[in-house]
Amino acid sequence: MRGGVLLLAVLLAACGGAEEPAAPDCPALPKAAYAWISGATFTMGGDAQLPEEGPPREVTLPGFWLATHEVTNDEFAAFVQATGYKTLAERDPPPLPGAPPEMLKPGSAVFTVPDAANPAWWRWVVGAEWRHPSGPQSEVAGREPVVQIGYEDALAYAKWAGKALPSEEQWELAAATGGANRHEPVDASGKPLANFYQGVFPARDLGIDGFVGRAPVGCFPADRHGVHDLIGNVWEWTTAAIDSERNVIKGGSFLCAANYCARYRPAARQFQERGLGTDHIGFRLVDPARPAPAAAHPPEGQRE
Repeated sequence: MRGGVLLLAVLLAACGGAEEPAAPDCPALPKAAYAWISGATFTMGGDAQLPEEGPPREVTLPGFWLATHEVTNDEFAAFVQATGYKTLAERDPPPLPGAPPEMLKPGSAVFTVPDAANPAWWRWVVGAEWRHPSGPQSEVAGREPVVQIGYEDALAYAKWAGKALPSEEQWELAAATGGANRHEPVDASGKPLANFYQGVFPARDLGIDGFVGRAPVGCFPADRHGVHDLIGNVWEWTTAAIDSERNVIKGGSFLCAANYCARYRPAARQFQERGLGTDHIGFRLVDPARPAPAAAHPPEGQRE
């Protein structure tokens, strides 16, 4: 035990003294691009590492078109401007017996590094919503993935755009056949291939991947299909319902570390309350109306 405590102390000291690297230059990204994911029979949960990921089961899916990036703040802003839509975080919360006063006001959940005064990781912040994901004083960049989005909000955007949210099966097929690492999302040299947490969670993210929070979409290399950020950056809603109140989110986020969460894998899944957005959950779309490519076996990465 003492050895483990000593090791943790050494790691935390290293986290405190490290310099954060500069964020990498992000290439230009076409808007509303979709990649064709060929249909296949595959094993969901085949690389299960946590109980909720298994048991392995065989699934057969037809091909589909998947957005090459998560929906951005700019894209969501266009939806709001066109419709006047208000997200769940901007509305009065439903009555919750025994809730503290702040949870009776519009707001949402925000991750905060714990300290001695407040050891909680997640806090309800009044005024936190998609334009101000960490609270009223925070701002967003247009190309970052939109967050603080509840399931209902994601569905509303998808309907307006004439698209849909992916099923869990579609999401996992795309990630598994796109070449996502079944373990930590790094290449053979250890270079991060996704935006995840490097360091001892929750003490400090070393930012070796260039980011200590959300990254603009498309900053990391596309997978074999031409799809960016399925792994890491922000969790993504799927249509898979666990019960009457929760759906499956996939992909992990910038808060997933090797020592905690580690759900930055195709088989990984987490359950999320439909009515609660956070500052690390977003979404992407599928296009069910678009015809399949003319070729029976289109090359991977084919786009619109």
